[in-house]
Amino acid sequence: MKVTVCEMRDDRAGFAEDWASLVVHVRTNASDLVLLNELPFAPWFGTAPHFDAAVWQTVVAEHESWIKRLSELAPATVITTRPVDHGARRLNEGFLWTADSGYQAIHAKYYLPDEEGVWEASWYHRGDDNFQMAQTSWGNIGFLICSELWALGRAQAYGKAGAHLLVTPRATGRSTVDKWLVGGRAAAMVAGAFALSSNRVHDSDFGGQGWVIDPDGAILGVTSREQPFVTVEIDLRHAEAAKQTYPRYVLD
Repeated sequence: MKVTVCEMRDDRAGFAEDWASLVVHVRTNASDLVLLNELPFAPWFGTAPHFDAAVWQTVVAEHESWIKRLSELAPATVITTRPVDHGARRLNEGFLWTADSGYQAIHAKYYLPDEEGVWEASWYHRGDDNFQMAQTSWGNIGFLICSELWALGRAQAYGKAGAHLLVTPRATGRSTVDKWLVGGRAAAMVAGAFALSSNRVHDSDFGGQGWVIDPDGAILGVTSREQPFVTVEIDLRHAEAAKQTYPRYVLD
């Protein structure tokens, strides 16, 4: 199957240009799966520690509007996250979208940072501690949304449950791109699964660098400003075989 990762500009004019180019890229490369960055359809809002209900509702509405445009990437499956209200709880909800089945909520982000520039726990609540997989006709997908990548026990559990892919939509900084790539490689190797990630990019804040990593930690593709979209053809049988080899089989 062909998987596409990306880095999308945070400013809205840049994002609109990137989206138009991404649509062409996905169609040209006949992508089967497209991973977008975390909360992609609005500028990053968690820059202050004080929750603003009006800002939150605007971001929710912008995502609802953009979800109607995911059909522009069809027939590819699309994965990302969005802000949602579930009763009194505000969540960062990871989802899968297909032309046939539409929107499918999978896993709401559980590990939330709360520090300068990324006041997530101040803006929304933890999801349930379930870390469900998305089960598709071609394979199983585990969600590790941004900071969740560092919970390597979750990656291991996904691998033991039969995950073929680990997806990590991110909003991470420019100064830490190397560290995040190390985390992606470690998660892939622990799970025996392909690891995919996409990120925001901004001159002063977000660092971009989406990736595709194989189950043994080899980097198959990395995005950049010169190449903001990368499509890689992968064989999910590699993930099946990897689970029977070191170090996965000893991690019981």
